[in-house]
Amino acid sequence: MIEVSDLTKRYGSTTAVDALSFTVEPGRVTGFLGPNGAGKSTTLRMMLGLDRPTRGHALIDGQPYVRMRDPLRAVGALLDASSVHVGRTARAHLRWLARTNRIPDSRVDEVIGTTGLDGVAGRPAGTFSLGMGQRLGIAAALLGDPGVLLLDEPVNGLDPEGIVWIRTLMRELAAEGRTVLVSSHLMSEAALTVDHVVVIGRGRLLAEGGVAEIVRTYAGPAGSLEEAFIRLTSGGVR
Repeated sequence: MIEVSDLTKRYGSTTAVDALSFTVEPGRVTGFLGPNGAGKSTTLRMMLGLDRPTRGHALIDGQPYVRMRDPLRAVGALLDASSVHVGRTARAHLRWLARTNRIPDSRVDEVIGTTGLDGVAGRPAGTFSLGMGQRLGIAAALLGDPGVLLLDEPVNGLDPEGIVWIRTLMRELAAEGRTVLVSSHLMSEAALTVDHVVVIGRGRLLAEGGVAEIVRTYAGPAGSLEEAFIRLTSGGVR
């Protein structure tokens, strides 16, 4: 479970995240939705201890990420798939991550298979296409077999087959009882994947609830998640 309470981040006179509070429950895929610049990535970075909140906190299974002894075993995160040494092979990159968290090398081979990297695992990451780089980032997130996953725009760079694969994978992980939070600004994609949504705009919580509930409340019985999102983020809700 993820608990975000009064989370706030200011950069000088700019407020990127403003008193944000919500809960992400296990057993379902939760969409963390908002337009570009809404504060989604900043929120994820604070969850992972990469940015320090100005106020408030984010707890993962009751504790801050920075206090976890072997964090990859508890939380898998995809924030920036390009942050890999370009000269290191995919397998070497994953083995290095595994050893920092006491994860056996056998798990490296498992996630390489799961993410479809078998044929390129011996190639330097710098030679990868955007989609293969994204698969490597997802492999790293899965490495510790974590109970919580934070995925920022996971379909980025994937081809149609890859998009179907990641949708299915996220649903399967949630069905196993894991907590899955996926950040996106693509409503058509989110509508096909998520069960529950947290919608933010300008760093503030705009709405939270099941997809059907959000659509019914903000777009009407015949509406769509995209229509509800546009109404919420354009200020059309009173």
